[in-house]
Amino acid sequence: RHSKGGAMDNFQTVLRFFMNQKATIGYSFMALLTIGGERIFSMISFQCPCNHDQNFAYGLTFLVGPAVVLLVLGLFFSTRMWRLYTGCCLDPMKLCPRGKCFGCFRVFTSIFFGACVAPIMWLSVALLNGTFYECAISGIDENIVVDLFCKNKTLKCREELARVPCGRSKLSNDERMELLMMFRAQSQILGWCIVIISVIVGLLGTCYKNCRSKVSYLQLTFWKRYTEKENERFNTFAVDYATKLADRNLQSFFEDKNPEPFPFPKHKAWEEISAYYSFSSSEQYYSTLQQYVEGSDRDFTPEKRPIMEMEHGIEMT
Repeated sequence: RHSKGGAMDNFQTVLRFFMNQKATIGYSFMALLTIGGERIFSMISFQCPCNHDQNFAYGLTFLVGPAVVLLVLGLFFSTRMWRLYTGCCLDPMKLCPRGKCFGCFRVFTSIFFGACVAPIMWLSVALLNGTFYECAISGIDENIVVDLFCKNKTLKCREELARVPCGRSKLSNDERMELLMMFRAQSQILGWCIVIISVIVGLLGTCYKNCRSKVSYLQLTFWKRYTEKENERFNTFAVDYATKLADRNLQSFFEDKNPEPFPFPKHKAWEEISAYYSFSSSEQYYSTLQQYVEGSDRDFTPEKRPIMEMEHGIEMT
């Protein structure tokens, strides 16, 4: 029994560690996916056309295109963004409730930078590999770029520069390898610059955020844990409550009888708990849900016929 209890304690300790490090594990998994995706793009779908007219556009598309897609997906799957954005066209004040425009701007900035993690990873990995950059830079016909690579070289270097990434140039093998090394070096320098700048900006942003925090480090940690648990329990409770409501409606329909009373939050209550909340040391609330539940002006009268906006218009249920 003692050995089983010790093994269970060790398992819970390991599980707790991974749960506490889930952000780090998530970023590591994202990095692995980015590296794998870049390798697949380079090996399977990427084929540099090797001519002056198409190299730059083709290489830049493969370099920047996936980063833009990852940025859009990061914003699309951000629940914080949709929590603020939903309904703001009908009521613009939802974005900045109670005049807290700076707080909302800070939240949007945080959402945007969070969505930039995957694109920055892609750009860093793609530039460190150098394949896309080689194709793009070799297609630039500007004199400044051509003079940089073909300085003190023959006129043939200018004519054959776009064919260097494909190995079809008429240059000697030594000249071709020298140009490829220059392309690769520049690409890797840009990649490391992006990595270094991102790390420094992330560190400075975290330092500024913690420096301006209204709460201590331990209370801030508790606040984050509470928010995670509240979201987790909200999803679980919402599924259970929706299941009970669906069972009640179906039972009423199939048994052809009046439905039993079913309490439901008012539309105003949903609006209040969905709003952006900024921590105040004088109130000691950790979310809009807690603020609404403990509020003295709360209306306890349930809404019997909630308004739901569906795909084909507004319906009353």
